[in-house]
Amino acid sequence: MSMEQDHRPLGTLVTDLVNQMAELVRTEARLLRAEMQEKMSKAGTGAMEVAAGVVMLLAALLVLLQALVVALANLGLGAGWASLLVGLVVAAIGYMLVRRGSANMSPSELTPEKSMGQVRRDIDVAKEQVR
Repeated sequence: MSMEQDHRPLGTLVTDLVNQMAELVRTEARLLRAEMQEKMSKAGTGAMEVAAGVVMLLAALLVLLQALVVALANLGLGAGWASLLVGLVVAAIGYMLVRRGSANMSPSELTPEKSMGQVRRDIDVAKEQVR
């Protein structure tokens, strides 16, 4: 900190402080809005990619699963039992994938960490200036 004394009147200093704090709040609000838009865009893009991937994989999976059922039936397992076995395995895998995808879209992934850190630093600087 500079040890120079400021010879401006107290009213001017207070007005400058209020103006600077108002500008700081506006700047932080713009930063928060921009970061939230970025996070929401990222979440939206991720959701669209997941949906598109699900549609494409579903078509391929249906064909492959039917082939697996036919193969198991040809190996001597009844068609009904082959279908049940394949269905249970696919359901377990699908459940695990849905849980993992949901975790990637959790609210903690959308927290504006940069803005929060900047606000903390600004508060620390403001506290230091008041001393």
